Order: sequence, then C-alpha cells, then structure tokens
Amino acid sequence: MPPKVPPPLVCLASASPRRRELLSQIGIRHEVSVPDIDETPRPQEPPADYVMRMARGKALAVAARGRPLPVLAADTSVVIDGLILGKPAGKAEGVAMLERLAGRTHEVLTAVALAAGGALQCRLSASTVRFRALSRAQCIAYWDSGEPHDKAGAYAVQGLGAVFIEHLAGSYSGVMGLPLYETAALLEAAGIACVPHEHAPVGVA
Repeated sequence: MPPKVPPPLVCLASASPRRRELLSQIGIRHEVSVPDIDETPRPQEPPADYVMRMARGKALAVAARGRPLPVLAADTSVVIDGLILGKPAGKAEGVAMLERLAGRTHEVLTAVALAAGGALQCRLSASTVRFRALSRAQCIAYWDSGEPHDKAGAYAVQGLGAVFIEHLAGSYSGVMGLPLYETAALLEAAGIACVPHEHAPVGVA
C-alpha cells in the first residue's frame, strides 16, 4: 500500500514554477490556484505600492473562491528610472528592456501576501541588481534562448541571465519571485512552520 501523501498546507495563487520550487525548498506542501486580476498599474502609482496591491489582489481573488487553505500570493517587478518593467510583450520590448538594464543598477521589488483566518498580511522585499555592459547582439541572443519571454524585466536570475549580474544585494529568492525570509515570517505568524525538507511532497489542484 503506497504511503499516504500529507495534505497541502497552503494554496499558492501563482502559476510560476519558480515560486513552486521555492515553496518546496522550505518544505511547504501546496496546491495551486491561478488568480485572474487586472494587473494594469494605476497612473502615478509608486512601484512598491503596485506590487503590494497586486500581491494582495491575487491572494484575495483566490481566497474568494472558497478555498479552505491559507492563500499565498506574490508579485515581482523590475524597476529602473522609476519605470516598472513587467513581462515583455515580444522580442522588441524584451531586447529594449535588456538594453536599458545593461551596465546599470536596477531594483527588484517582490511583495508577498497571505490571506489566512480572515486576515490579509503583506510584506515587501527590495533588492538591487547590477548588470554588466551588454551588446545588442548579446541581448538578442539571450532573448532568442527563450528564457526571458515570461520573466519580469526579461531575465531570470536563476538561469542564463545569471551571467549578466555583476552584483546582487538583498534577497536572491526575492529576485526569483518569492522572498523566502518574508514568506516564512508570514507563514509562521499564521501557525505554519517552515522547516527545510529535501523531499517535501507537493499537491496540485
């Protein structure tokens, strides 16, 4: 008789495989329910306010579906020159983002929210990342690898994009999309212990 798989502890309001990997890294079994909200920034909305509004909105949207589990959500934005760089719409925009980031320092903001027990809590992680100088040909070649297509700012710190990064100050997991320090603090405040576990089973809804 196969061993019984323990039930999930939280519902992750995200389709991101990186966030799933990071939750599993800290031993949090989870199911997934993808939110459907309008992610358009408001006029003159500060980037930090935007990512926190998005994280809260995603958590509440999934919680409203009547899930019995606490709902965890996150939102990440790359910010440079006061502009939010989200997921690129296509090659031209993606290459333009990489050219803007090249040889400069930018900020990565990730907000994480937890809806549990009728309460909604949110925390913000802010990191700085410096890119080395890049030629246009390098930006195009990286785009053509396929990796940047669905990434905020058109790069992945955990993938090929790592070779562009001269310096990172802050949360590596936050730049990936789920700051584990802030996430663990929210979960533990809600009574969900985060213990490192090499083989945490993951439930999928």
